[in-house]
Amino acid sequence: MNILAANWKMHKTREETRAFFRRFLELYQPTATHHLHTLIAPPYTSIETALGMARNTPLWIGAQNVHQEEQGAYTGEISLPMLQDLGVHFVIVGHSERRKYFHETDELIARKLHRVLDAGLWAILCVGETLQEREAGEAERVVQKQVEAALTPLDANHIPRLIVAYEPVWAIGTGVPARPEDAEAMHRFIRSLLSRRFGEDGEAVPLLYGGSVKPENFSAFAQMPHIHGALVGGASLDPERFWKLHEILLDATG
Repeated sequence: MNILAANWKMHKTREETRAFFRRFLELYQPTATHHLHTLIAPPYTSIETALGMARNTPLWIGAQNVHQEEQGAYTGEISLPMLQDLGVHFVIVGHSERRKYFHETDELIARKLHRVLDAGLWAILCVGETLQEREAGEAERVVQKQVEAALTPLDANHIPRLIVAYEPVWAIGTGVPARPEDAEAMHRFIRSLLSRRFGEDGEAVPLLYGGSVKPENFSAFAQMPHIHGALVGGASLDPERFWKLHEILLDATG
């Protein structure tokens, strides 16, 4: 499965969301992308708008985060039942900005991931190391810890709805992506962790690259055998640039 997933982060009002979809749907070609899944995660306030604009299309609309509890006195948080009520298809879990700015631990992320998958939704699990950890030769150890902690509460029934995105923290929003060969090596390592735990089911989990992905650099990543697409930040805010990434991945995968 090849995937392009858009993480809009804290961008776009409802009207800006409508404007994006009006243009993107002019470019979007469902028949040409039948083996390429497009996922878009707007901010909470625009999810319902995005779902309406994407109605009767193959596009998946999701959320950028979710609280680990179903309800309670958690001011400002959004629960899984609330997202299910809207009709989202997937949730992003464990993004590095959640880990860094909101101090989410591996254990908390594992709880969220289990709840999302247990509810029958898809989940994009984000993992990745900092620049200091990579320079210290600790990249694989850090990613292994993140992956194995997230997998701990899961069983084989969850895995068909799991997507893993490798996002080196030092490449996110900096304009400086990882080298394609380094990203490929980490994807291959993540694949080995999934296969060791879940066998053939682990072999089928889509692996995405994220970290300053844009049309100008994506071709080299798209040609790597263990990279099945991308989790895209800034370049996904522009419908023309986001569609260009589709064309690149379609060309690379035939």
